Amino acid sequence: MKIQLGSTGIQIEKNGFGCLPIQRISKEEAARLLRKAVDGGMDYFDTARSYTDSEEKVGYAFQGIRDKVIIATKTHAQTGAELREHLEISLKNLGTDHIDVYQFHNPAFCPRPGGEDGLYDAALEAKVQGKIRHIAITNHRLAVAHEAIDSGLYALLQFPYSYLSGPQEQELVDKCRAKGMGFVAMKGMAGGLIRDGVAAAAWMAQREGVVPIWGVQHEWELDQFLSCVPDAPTMTETHQAVIEKDRAELTGDFCRGCGYCMPCPVGIEINQCARMSLMLRRAPAAGWLSEEWQGKMKKIEDCLHCGQCAAKCPYGLDTPRLLQDNLKEYQTHF
Repeated sequence: MKIQLGSTGIQIEKNGFGCLPIQRISKEEAARLLRKAVDGGMDYFDTARSYTDSEEKVGYAFQGIRDKVIIATKTHAQTGAELREHLEISLKNLGTDHIDVYQFHNPAFCPRPGGEDGLYDAALEAKVQGKIRHIAITNHRLAVAHEAIDSGLYALLQFPYSYLSGPQEQELVDKCRAKGMGFVAMKGMAGGLIRDGVAAAAWMAQREGVVPIWGVQHEWELDQFLSCVPDAPTMTETHQAVIEKDRAELTGDFCRGCGYCMPCPVGIEINQCARMSLMLRRAPAAGWLSEEWQGKMKKIEDCLHCGQCAAKCPYGLDTPRLLQDNLKEYQTHF
């Protein structure tokens, strides 16, 4: 199912490939999955400078077929000078002379021309030089996302969006569509809480103008999304039942696992521990009940209640309370 990426003029397959998880597999295995994705019809690939060796693996996989793919990457630069440095590293890693979509990676503000940080001006300079085709932004903060849309400065917005999302996220999607701006959905599987990829893809197929980037690490994950490429999956009664069940269980105050609360001053692995009860109910429990995870969950007892994690949570969650609630439920398994 081909769609246009906002007003960029770029035509892509609706289902994209999120390249964060390929950090966890070998270079050869990553290349095999990426090539299989291209052979199966996927053509939009999203990575980032901060994803350790993800860019290098993407560049290695796409040697000789650069013209068949659209590559999006991100910079977490804080200054214009740092952005120029990041861009040159990304171009080298990706083995290309241009990046199709260059994104500011979850900035705490909306970069603008003339800003003291120099970020937007550096990106604009790179665009004039032909090193990037389109300037974009990713975020987890509603206020920054709205400012980016209203500014008219960006080709697309990338934001968490799944069938567990609420009216606030839907407003962003609708606003982007009205402005002719692309919308890329990260965390389409809600950070692993959604288990049925085809049901998720069927729901996304009904969302006009939305490009989900499915995080892929295993071949079975890729296969379920490739099955949705030749023909968009239809919303069956079975898929709808899965969605309604998930919404009943998960809608509300739950940790999305984004990790922006980290690091914890006492070493609690907040982004997993704060949603442990959900993972136990929705994934094979044995792995989460291991001696290693028992130790990680016990760290919650060291919580200082300093409030740093809650202050950094882009969803406004009471993270210390979530940690304590998850610890209590976890302990009932022993």
